[in-house]
Amino acid sequence: MKKAVMVIAQDKFRDEELFEPKAILEKAGVSVTVASTILSPAKGTLGKEYKPEMLLKDVNADEFDAVVFVGGMGASQYWNDPSAHKLILDAQAAGRIIAAICIAPVTLAKAGILKGKKATVWASDAGQLLVTGARYTGNNVEVDGKVITAAGPFAAREFGEALVRALA
Repeated sequence: MKKAVMVIAQDKFRDEELFEPKAILEKAGVSVTVASTILSPAKGTLGKEYKPEMLLKDVNADEFDAVVFVGGMGASQYWNDPSAHKLILDAQAAGRIIAAICIAPVTLAKAGILKGKKATVWASDAGQLLVTGARYTGNNVEVDGKVITAAGPFAAREFGEALVRALA
């Protein structure tokens, strides 16, 4: 069974960017674990809550086939987070799928893994990708090798489907 970890902000993750891809992954038989910086219920922008199963600092990239960063306004908490960057770099070194949606691709860019890659992000943050050497496309979903990025909640379903295809 394939395994994915989805990283959410402790406050203001984007509800549909967690719940839609998670449901799509689980329907495809992927085991999904949700991680954050706290284990108490995290609050979504639209009011839903989710209680993470593990702490970000305890996530081992070797134990998952995919590492997914969920967007929403709160996702900026990971842009310069050393634990998030370590997880991303460890996942890259292990040949794992690394994905992010909405503003979360900025975390991937700041970790240094988007240089020279096609990527997308919430349009207002395109500059944050460009300064790190990413090739911003503006597409809803972008797949470049083992890196998958998506532009926002309107792309949540397509993002989930791209993750399933990458894990197949």
